[in-house]
Amino acid sequence: MEIEIGRAKRARRVYAFDDVAVVPSRRTRDPEDVSISWTIDAYTFQVPILAAPMDSVVSPATAIMIGQLGGLGVLDLEGVWTRYEDPEPVLAEIRSLPSDLATTRMQQIYSEPIKAELIRDRLAEIRAGGVTVAGSLSPQRTQEFYQTVVDAGVDLFVIRGTTVSAEHVSKNVEPLNLKKFIYELDVPVIVGGAATYTAALHLMRTGAAGVLVGFGGGAASTTRATLGIHAPMATAVADVAGARRDYLDESGGRYVHVIADGGLGSSGDIVKAVACGADAVMLGTTLARAIDAPGGGWHWGAEAHHPQLPRGNRVAVAQTGTLEEILYGPARVADGTANLVGALRRSMATTGYSDLKEFQRVEVVVAPYQGH
Repeated sequence: MEIEIGRAKRARRVYAFDDVAVVPSRRTRDPEDVSISWTIDAYTFQVPILAAPMDSVVSPATAIMIGQLGGLGVLDLEGVWTRYEDPEPVLAEIRSLPSDLATTRMQQIYSEPIKAELIRDRLAEIRAGGVTVAGSLSPQRTQEFYQTVVDAGVDLFVIRGTTVSAEHVSKNVEPLNLKKFIYELDVPVIVGGAATYTAALHLMRTGAAGVLVGFGGGAASTTRATLGIHAPMATAVADVAGARRDYLDESGGRYVHVIADGGLGSSGDIVKAVACGADAVMLGTTLARAIDAPGGGWHWGAEAHHPQLPRGNRVAVAQTGTLEEILYGPARVADGTANLVGALRRSMATTGYSDLKEFQRVEVVVAPYQGH
């Protein structure tokens, strides 16, 4: 499937979620008979949905709400919640910024130092809500703050960057030794992004419990325009699922979870991510559309305020309902942005599969058109 770009370069043909579709089998089921629960390490969730560690998506309050709704909210431990005692005025300012000033002002806002005591306080707040506690740091900040995070008590720890490798090379700083770090940590670690078989296999060998697939490249990211890096997600998920299968054999039965992270704008994309091999999905834009999300109709990620090279924007998103309506309905729109859980159940039932692991074996076709 290689295509000649020119005499000196060949490229592999790859596919985005828009390029593929699932195919019904000979059997159908009732949606109520379908299980979409997901278990990672000692933790079981009613739905295979993680809320992305982005200030426009997860606050301590929404982390608790998402946990109560059966998913997992991951708090960005480098966001406004750990830089400001009272982040509400800061969030309000970000929402109100004119487009031409947004990036510069956000760089200033996020230059405020991260405070260890606020990391402890925010995680304690989520813990008091009685849900599974998860926090995220970038690879660059993990060395500095992981002890604070562990002492504060997280159930799951996420290391999330544009791209994370098991072999980061640097002449200037001691790189994070992922294998040593994960071995010494008492909690399961989810790490990413990765978008290739080889990169994912190396991350699996570090002892990670889960691998994030993609570069968090949703609506708020301009990574493709600024860095020339892009990972069409259907192929990326299927490649990393292949690494999971081979690592299962190599390790004598250790199963590493594959979590699609990026390019998941609709319920159909979530369906296709699982069909391509994902165990769960990490959602940003899709949940930022919630009326009760902290972004208040706006969405942005860490890339949008990078101090040297911003590669994301603060983008306006249509608010399509409450978090509960977005996950469970009733949907008031027919575009796949609400009742995500109901859509996943119905798709699995329509194609005859009873749980997520089974559904990973569904037949997939390359669709000769975009979009539907």
